[in-house]
Amino acid sequence: MRTSRRASEISLSLTLALDARAKELAREGRDVINMAVGELDVPAPAAVREAATRRIESGDVRYTPAPGAHEVRETIAAHLSKTRGTPFAPEEVVVCHSAKHALTNTMLALVESGDEVLVPLPAWVSYVEIVKVSGATPVQVPPGPGCTYDASALAAAVTPRTRGIMINSPCNPSGYVMTRAETEAVVALAAEHDLWILSDEIYRRLVYEGEPAISPASLGDEARARTVIVDGASKAFAMTGYRIGYLAAPVDVAKAVTRLQSQMTGAPNTISQVAFRRALEEEPPEVADVVTELDRRRRFLIGELKRLGLETPEPRGAFYAFPNVARYLDERGAVGFCEDLLEAENLALVPGTAFGAPEHVRMSYSLDLETIGNAVERFERFLGTRGSA
Repeated sequence: MRTSRRASEISLSLTLALDARAKELAREGRDVINMAVGELDVPAPAAVREAATRRIESGDVRYTPAPGAHEVRETIAAHLSKTRGTPFAPEEVVVCHSAKHALTNTMLALVESGDEVLVPLPAWVSYVEIVKVSGATPVQVPPGPGCTYDASALAAAVTPRTRGIMINSPCNPSGYVMTRAETEAVVALAAEHDLWILSDEIYRRLVYEGEPAISPASLGDEARARTVIVDGASKAFAMTGYRIGYLAAPVDVAKAVTRLQSQMTGAPNTISQVAFRRALEEEPPEVADVVTELDRRRRFLIGELKRLGLETPEPRGAFYAFPNVARYLDERGAVGFCEDLLEAENLALVPGTAFGAPEHVRMSYSLDLETIGNAVERFERFLGTRGSA
């Protein structure tokens, strides 16, 4: 059989591929430190696990409506209204099988073949591929110094075929948090050219210093009307395996996504919906503790990378460091660098190539402090054997 062009042109996720390789080596008995995957090293909060268990034991685990149970969408709408500072209604919310699923649904609902979508770099590995799957063309926009958003570069990338802008703040992979002024500039550009904004806010709760992450939807009625928010349970609530997320959008977009979801996947997981609702009703106390601990790890790792002389964007949010390793790269680039590092030191990182930043590598600090310290020792040893290219 011959596979479709759509499937054959999509790249395998480098982050998941490296995570799989690291786990394979661990099964072989090697002492692997895996900093490749964005997954916290703590369980979901106790209240979340208790809610899931109660629902399972009740026996009531039937399908919900395609966009999610109404009471779950009510809770998400109330949570958004409180945290984004503008009212949301349940009819504007669609619960999806993950934030990644919500991103894909949004693209399928908003673009046609031949449309263009601006993707500021560095960008999470799946953005470009999701745009491709939808039939549109991703336009990758270079960053400013220190992996910042470059408003002038974004404006210069707009063409008559541009339909939208994807933003992610805090950013995976750099941890960069857009300022209010930068977010306002994106909103102004979208208004000038009648573009929609897809705002991936999965790391919103994980900001450690300075001003909080600003949602475009909070910047007035016009901005709200052209913004789709995507969020989910995986990061702040450590619910990766629950696979649950959502999008919040103008009613017409939410209805379009509901139609797609009703045919393509059906209702999201009932147990996960119940668990996520519990997390959003009242923030579990474990979340604040996780943020405090991640900040400790962040400060330690960034300090160590600076000690090693590596230029590293200051990550105010998320849980990644993104050092520049250009002087240690050979002709195989960051991919070869990470392959050699894994084989030589049993340390798994993600090459910046996956994010449109080929001189960088991504290091997740979602590991305990002792393990991060061990990882730094391995990294430093590897750099010593590597030498400057």
